[in-house]
Amino acid sequence: MRAVQGSRALRACLLAGTAALTVAGQAHAADAAADDGAVGLEEVVVTAQKRETNLQDTPIAISAMGADQMQARHVQTIEDLSDGAIPSLRVAPFFARHSALTLGMRGIGALGDANQPARDQAVGVYVDGVYLGRAQGLGSALYDVERIEVLKGPQGTLFGRNTEGGALSIVTKKPSGEFHMNSTLGYGNYNAYKAETHIDLPEVNSISIKLDGLVTKRDGTIKNPTTSGQEDFNSYDKRGVQVQALWRPTDSFSADYAFDSAYDGTTPYNVQLVKKGALALAPLMPLQTDRADTANIGVPLQMSVGKTWGHRLNLEWDVADAVTLKSISSYRKLDQTQYDNGAQFLSVYAPGAAFSRYSMAKVYQEQYSQEFQVIGHTDQLEYVFGALYFHEKVRDNAQTPNTMQWNATGTGYTTLSIDLNTVPFDRASHVVTDSYGVFGQVVWTPAGLQDLHLTLGGRLTKDQKKGSLDTVNGALPSYVNASKQVIVGRVPLDESWSRFDPLVTVAYDVTPDVNLYGRWSTGYKSGGANSRSLTYRAFDPETVSMYELGAKTQFWENRARLNLAAYYGEIKDAQVDFSVIILNNNRGTLETTNAATGKTKGVELDFTVTPAEGLTLSANYAYTKVELSKAFNPFTNTQAVIYPLYTPKNAGGVSIDYERPALGATFKAHLDANYADGQYTGTTDPTLSDSSFLVNARLSLTDIQISDTGAKLQLSLWSRNLLDEAHMFLKNTNAALGTYAIFNDPRTFGAEMNIKF
Repeated sequence: MRAVQGSRALRACLLAGTAALTVAGQAHAADAAADDGAVGLEEVVVTAQKRETNLQDTPIAISAMGADQMQARHVQTIEDLSDGAIPSLRVAPFFARHSALTLGMRGIGALGDANQPARDQAVGVYVDGVYLGRAQGLGSALYDVERIEVLKGPQGTLFGRNTEGGALSIVTKKPSGEFHMNSTLGYGNYNAYKAETHIDLPEVNSISIKLDGLVTKRDGTIKNPTTSGQEDFNSYDKRGVQVQALWRPTDSFSADYAFDSAYDGTTPYNVQLVKKGALALAPLMPLQTDRADTANIGVPLQMSVGKTWGHRLNLEWDVADAVTLKSISSYRKLDQTQYDNGAQFLSVYAPGAAFSRYSMAKVYQEQYSQEFQVIGHTDQLEYVFGALYFHEKVRDNAQTPNTMQWNATGTGYTTLSIDLNTVPFDRASHVVTDSYGVFGQVVWTPAGLQDLHLTLGGRLTKDQKKGSLDTVNGALPSYVNASKQVIVGRVPLDESWSRFDPLVTVAYDVTPDVNLYGRWSTGYKSGGANSRSLTYRAFDPETVSMYELGAKTQFWENRARLNLAAYYGEIKDAQVDFSVIILNNNRGTLETTNAATGKTKGVELDFTVTPAEGLTLSANYAYTKVELSKAFNPFTNTQAVIYPLYTPKNAGGVSIDYERPALGATFKAHLDANYADGQYTGTTDPTLSDSSFLVNARLSLTDIQISDTGAKLQLSLWSRNLLDEAHMFLKNTNAALGTYAIFNDPRTFGAEMNIKF
């Protein structure tokens, strides 16, 4: 029923967009006829090829979201892209935690838990060329972003390991060398507030400095009914600062240094039991089958806090007219606490028994990376060569005490008094990763065939991971060594893997506005070990080989842009998690094996048209079908059906942007609607989540002149999930516990004031 309703709503939105097109076209027909040159799409510049290129000339399926689009959708973090703004990209929290994000693209993502030291994700995240190594820390608020580039499909040649599904490249705004200030104040429901400022200072002695600062905070959307002043569910408190200095002593050399420090505090989602299992839930406690305003049970809850900081130095030197050397150096550090007590009911009920497992996990990470690039061109060749070294140290631990206790009849409960100093660690582990890579890519345009472009590329990578599982259930673990002896002590990990990822692309410019391409590329996700396993057995890399056909077109005198891509990919050695719940034991266990193979295929569409001055209509769509083989489950000794996670078969959206002069200023309106089918959220669970239909909107009056110095004011009203639609984005079933789910955010809205000069 929800899927039908969502489809009807999407059709209604499309009809509304068509009506808006008709009305606006009539309103502006005279203006458009008088000055066709004023109506057209802006060029989109991307850096997917390690150099700046026009989106339409780049033979890769890419979606790019600029600063204005992010503001229109009220995107403050990567997690805000979970509404489906880019259909091929799927973003979800790690279970109930906002403190770690799960990313997937084209059906390729996590088939298990990437929220641990020796596990990696399938979609790489980069900020100004620097790879972010952990799922933790990705929810931090974004600084003054110029654009987000979503590169779809394997990016193993130019971006390397852990990009088998694609890459997310975030590009921030650089110092301008002129004095500017851009400041925003905002307030919204759930006592949300925001303060953000970006200050550009004048260039002095060839040095330009830019300062960014932000604070954004919101109370919880679901009340935690305690009397002890605990936090509510689904709140956040994010803040950070960044300083950039750009030194450009000559036109041929620049040094761009940045330091950033961020604080990301969040509380978990509330996990609701929507259907009772055989052993779950106290007898008289009601189910919550709709999105709750107040949790059934009040529990101890505190903010999960991620603290990140880092240095980045980008050097660029034009050593000749056609040769540029680049260096990207970075050092980053992350401390992340994860306090998740959002799943109060995921315990077996017994009279007088303890329940409500409080997962209190901590992750500590530091990373260093160094990349060198040589970028150049001749009359017929464009080339990129480079080398990368990545070093990472990560350790984690976790305590999981029960925090609540039922009374004898299951009609009431009390909070247990717990001394965490006496609670043993369920697990602790550490790992050191070293990765080395060399890569190259050459684009050849034959003489006399300027419309044909052949790209060849490849990357050779070596990964090494060394570490150990240090603690299991509060004690040293035990394992069987190669001599079949039982050893009591830390379980070692010492593995290395080598991998070559090739790339072949053939592109042809049918006309200056119609570009066709065919592409074959590969990528992989690094091997590792599962710190939630009792054995800590190593598993091998997961690989993807993908074929892609695409067309990039512009027409109607540059008023319309249609980009299409179709792909087919083969997945090998998929890293699959299998779990077993040990009743009345907080730990359970998890095993990861290279247990499955699979295929993914799909079609993607991005369409933008500006039929009249000030009016832009957009639509995007992704069809994704993933088929995975059965895989051997080591706990049941049977072949298990494996389901692709967070991969709706159909996902898409439409948006309308409109602006025109009004009251001596500029009026802007934005409306977008995003639909997705239900999706699997458990590797071996056939339960589908709900379909979703989310609408966002923004109204602004901009360019209000407030002084003779050029200062301008902008006033805005915004809303996310404007229709207050409720759906279960995570839904799992367990025979003993029942069906449990997490609902999406309710409607949020607010007002903002922005001043620029």
